[in-house]
Amino acid sequence: MKNTIEGFGEKVFGLPIMEKRLSAATFASLKKTIDAGATLDAGIADEVAEAMKLWAMEKGATHYTHWFQPLTAATAEKHDAFIFPDFKGGVITTFSGDELIQGEPDASSFPSGGLRATFEARGYTGWDPTSPAFIKYDEVGAATLCIPTVFCGYNGEALDKKTPLLRSMKVLSEQTVRLGKLFGVDCGDTMAKATLGPEQEYFLINAELFDERLDLKQCGRTLFGRSPAKHQQMEDHYFGAINSRVVAFMADLDTELWKLGVPSKTRHNEVCPGQFEIAPVFETLNIAVDHNMICMEVLRATAEKHGFVCLLHEKPFAGVNGSGKHNNWSIQGPDGKNWLKPGDNPHENAKFMTIIVALMKAVDTHADLLRASVATAGNDHRLGANEAPPAVVSIFLGECLHDVVEQIEAGGAKSSKSGGHIHLGVDSLPKLPRGNTDRNRTSPFAFTGNRFEFRAVGSNQSPAGANVVLNTIVAEAFDEICTKLEADKAAGKDFNESLQALLAGLIKKHKRILFNGDGYTDEWLAEAAKRGMPNLKNCEEALEPLATKKAKDLFAKYGVLSNEELASRYNIYVEGYERVIAIEAATAVTMARTMIVPAVVTAIAEYSEVDAVKCYADEMSALLGKVVIGIAKVEKAHHPKDQIVAMGELRSAVDALEALVPADLWPLPTYADMLFI
Repeated sequence: MKNTIEGFGEKVFGLPIMEKRLSAATFASLKKTIDAGATLDAGIADEVAEAMKLWAMEKGATHYTHWFQPLTAATAEKHDAFIFPDFKGGVITTFSGDELIQGEPDASSFPSGGLRATFEARGYTGWDPTSPAFIKYDEVGAATLCIPTVFCGYNGEALDKKTPLLRSMKVLSEQTVRLGKLFGVDCGDTMAKATLGPEQEYFLINAELFDERLDLKQCGRTLFGRSPAKHQQMEDHYFGAINSRVVAFMADLDTELWKLGVPSKTRHNEVCPGQFEIAPVFETLNIAVDHNMICMEVLRATAEKHGFVCLLHEKPFAGVNGSGKHNNWSIQGPDGKNWLKPGDNPHENAKFMTIIVALMKAVDTHADLLRASVATAGNDHRLGANEAPPAVVSIFLGECLHDVVEQIEAGGAKSSKSGGHIHLGVDSLPKLPRGNTDRNRTSPFAFTGNRFEFRAVGSNQSPAGANVVLNTIVAEAFDEICTKLEADKAAGKDFNESLQALLAGLIKKHKRILFNGDGYTDEWLAEAAKRGMPNLKNCEEALEPLATKKAKDLFAKYGVLSNEELASRYNIYVEGYERVIAIEAATAVTMARTMIVPAVVTAIAEYSEVDAVKCYADEMSALLGKVVIGIAKVEKAHHPKDQIVAMGELRSAVDALEALVPADLWPLPTYADMLFI
């Protein structure tokens, strides 16, 4: 039996292919760059480029592109052919090391938040050798070599999502290695790595219905729509038998993703009819982010082949489950082990509890920045809506770990609720129990046995932003813990005593962040307010922490984002939010005026001629008046808050009319039409 899937990775220039096509010296140098973070030897670039070109041309590629992730919701690419004039009237194929390492796309038309002016067009892309190149085929079979890259401006400012992500991974690695050495883990130059497994939720609807919905085409979500009598309330879709047409789509999707090296593992029905989920196996964080961006693109393309449209908006349908991207994050130490998994000996378990407490400190100190990292117009419709965690960021540890934390605060852990005896002292700490933690889907930041699941990331977001914040705040916590323990060690203090005292103090200061209960309840929100925890309910409020001195100092201290780079992102996200709301408002007005009003007028005319249903005509007339007033209010509103309120009032009147206007006159596909495939 074959132990590989036929075709798996055939479109990826990964390490196995590199080893076959590169000289031993070049492969060793490149592998050191990838595995240990060593500086890329520019002297090997020509050989790598030539091997990559030959491999790509064998796969049918005629062009290459530097594939990058600007500060938008999508990826970007500019295609160049593998040709160069031979000055004899013909052309030759060529791809140099310089072309591999650096490209020069126009930077003026991408969001820069003030870092670049329109007349300052120069920007650079730079090869990220840690993420494999891949071949992408378009709908007619044309192949392009895609080379993952960073994207920066002429003066070196990061204009993308990958650059700060790589920076944050580097600083987290440095501080993790430093922490490891205090616990006797010294692996030389080997790096620590953050790992990620981002689950991806999405909706499928029939393409012909999508084409009839201007709001879905323009905004990604329905601006009008009455909930059908049956949607998800019978709880019969979640994990149910998958529709045969959808299974065919999913099988095609998996095949395409596997060819690109994306390790898609799980597929199932989600809570709402028409909603599904795909989840990968864990990978090194930056590769997982690249793969998630590829996954979203392949989702859309594969859906189109099967007569569907894939909706990745966080809330395409009101009143039913929205879509998120659960960010399963962990740390792989330089010893290759998952450090968020209880260990097999006292050293590992003392280290494990130190990391748990460090995460408490990090999330409590910077809960506002974590919230800012998931702040979008789309996510505003989802967070706290009985389907996703609330805007209040808290940590769920589960009963057992919570109990251990309380014991450490009280002076030292001596027992576990699941049995056994544990002490923080390195000489006597036995195994911590594993798999004894329930899952809390209402918690924004939940420990799930060997990782933390940040559930607030939106389905349409790149995972990069949330992980930039998470990596950086954890690195800061590790830094401060290491600094104290190193000072105590230099002063000759007992390590175990220093560690116990330090952890107890941190727990006492930051334990307010722990909450194991139901995050959906009003009682929890009231309790969180008493604890002084931030509750940033909408995107405008949630983005404000990015403009604070605390945020500037944090990211600048660790070289993740300069003050100017951070300010640019704040400006881009605020402007993006305002633009989304403005587009939605304009679309709602257009639909109401040109589609809803004419249909209602026709229905009123028909009903007015029949005495038995004249009462319906009167009811529709009253609602039509509200629609006309609502249109005017939306047009008059200019601030996002006012636009949102006005759109809500307009929607209420339109949705009420949907229940009265004859189905053959209603101009829009209904929720019942769209949700049930």
